[in-house]
Amino acid sequence: MNARVLDGEIITSRLDDVRAYDGVRTRRILAFIIDYCIVALLTIPFAILVAVLGLLTFGLGWALYSILVPAVAILYIWNTLGGRNQATSGMRMMGIRLDRLDGSRIDGLTAVVHSVLFWASTVILTPLVLLVTLFSDRKRTLHDLLLGTVVSRSDR
Repeated sequence: MNARVLDGEIITSRLDDVRAYDGVRTRRILAFIIDYCIVALLTIPFAILVAVLGLLTFGLGWALYSILVPAVAILYIWNTLGGRNQATSGMRMMGIRLDRLDGSRIDGLTAVVHSVLFWASTVILTPLVLLVTLFSDRKRTLHDLLLGTVVSRSDR
């Protein structure tokens, strides 16, 4: 058993340590803003590619503009959050990562479902989705509760 003792309390895993959640809410918000900026920048070269494709297909390719931003965001999430670091670039800059409570790794599909549930809950509940973090254990949001995930500090 890999257990540590902190102030007389036995901590069996990194996710049981309360220090792993210090400042997570603020870091999540800042990571979200950074990731939106990165997705916006990544959309530019794909938009140019769609423009050229639209010219080559006499305008038919321009229909791809309707799914361009969600497609770029999903590819970004799949490759970063579902990757080796289990964190998007914004999350890595803020020192947080996404973990599963059962200890298994986050795969690409879980990462995409996590983000889609976040977007859907944000559309329905607007910023009120963050209120759940005030009352839940480990500062988990609604989509974290549904998927059995938690965002924690990667440096602790």
